[in-house]
Amino acid sequence: MQLALFQPDQPPNTGTMLRMGACMKTPVHIIEPCGFPFSPKALKRYAMDYADHVDIRHHLDWNSFENHRLQSGARLVLLTTQAATPYCDFQFREDDILIVGSESTGAPEEVHAAADARITIPMSRETRSLNVAVSLAMVLGEALRQTNQFPIGQT
Repeated sequence: MQLALFQPDQPPNTGTMLRMGACMKTPVHIIEPCGFPFSPKALKRYAMDYADHVDIRHHLDWNSFENHRLQSGARLVLLTTQAATPYCDFQFREDDILIVGSESTGAPEEVHAAADARITIPMSRETRSLNVAVSLAMVLGEALRQTNQFPIGQT
């Protein structure tokens, strides 16, 4: 299981998702451009002491990420409010990459088109969306449960 952040623009959310990647032993792809400086110094500030424990895969743009993903053969699973399939009804695979869009603009059409699957979190009709870090945590938990990949006892 892997995580991907498409053009994140909120450093605290990025830090939260990097920490989640460290704790769950899940690589995190950062797809530029970010809405904040992305450097080793800035990374230490966002991810705190978890930066040394997460496998960060940095991509300068969408095309470089997509080339990497296609070469790896991984399935791209987009978390989006524009999907019909609830995440709890979806069959995850061990090599899936769970991707979220930018906090302010979501995922553009090119990401939707490239996704092998699109899933959503059922929620109240009176609300627009959950925070991307919260959404990713919910879905990653289910994906790890289904594929028996929780890092229990791993160092």
